[in-house]
Amino acid sequence: MGNETITLLSKREIEKMRRAGQLAAELLDHLAPMIQPGISTLEINDEAERWTQAHGAISAPLGYHGFPKSICTSVNHVICHGIPNEAQILQDGDIINIDVTPIIDGYHGDSSKTFFVGTPSPVAKKLVEVTEECLKRGISAVGPGTKIGDIGAAIQEYAEGHGFSVVRDFVGHGIGREFHTAPQVPHYGTKGKGKRLRPGMVFTIEPMINEGTYEAVVLEDGWTAITKDYKLSAQFEHTIAVTEDGVDILTLP
Repeated sequence: MGNETITLLSKREIEKMRRAGQLAAELLDHLAPMIQPGISTLEINDEAERWTQAHGAISAPLGYHGFPKSICTSVNHVICHGIPNEAQILQDGDIINIDVTPIIDGYHGDSSKTFFVGTPSPVAKKLVEVTEECLKRGISAVGPGTKIGDIGAAIQEYAEGHGFSVVRDFVGHGIGREFHTAPQVPHYGTKGKGKRLRPGMVFTIEPMINEGTYEAVVLEDGWTAITKDYKLSAQFEHTIAVTEDGVDILTLP
């Protein structure tokens, strides 16, 4: 996670982050129509890479600590960091999280969304809807003077109130010129605890919500994290900036 020093970004830097964030949002919108039964996760990856290059940007995940692809594609019981491959064909009823991070002009725009493939099961539909609302509630807890624990508390209360669990092993993070910096932003926690938020802080909120246990297992590839009980997991992510009077979502189209 880099060192523990939190970098505050200037208004000019936040505008650069917004440009990168908008690119991330546009990329997810561009990929959405491809997400159909019968397509491979590698085809989605390759189109993401083509589009990113065509827009003068770089895919941050590609080669990051050895990650082999341009985006993460996490299907069904994969929590995060799923590696696209040609053998993984999407099926009707699957859910897939697509996580993209283009770099433009040196700044990272990090966003992810969970999509339905065809028609979801009732539990998958509920899980995805609750996870998206968890992100909204986490963002609503942000403002100058609030605490990092407020974010996690808002997410955890909503997820667990619907019978789901919050992943502990992976958290949101500071972001800017570097992909992952301080602070760490857990999606569980206690209101009023943790670092105080200040204008100029930029970080991701990216709750991973599981149907069953929150426990995760990382596969032998060193990346793919799955639910310990093989039940479903969903995730949504935005990059946000703390402002003088609230919060600014940088990864909106």
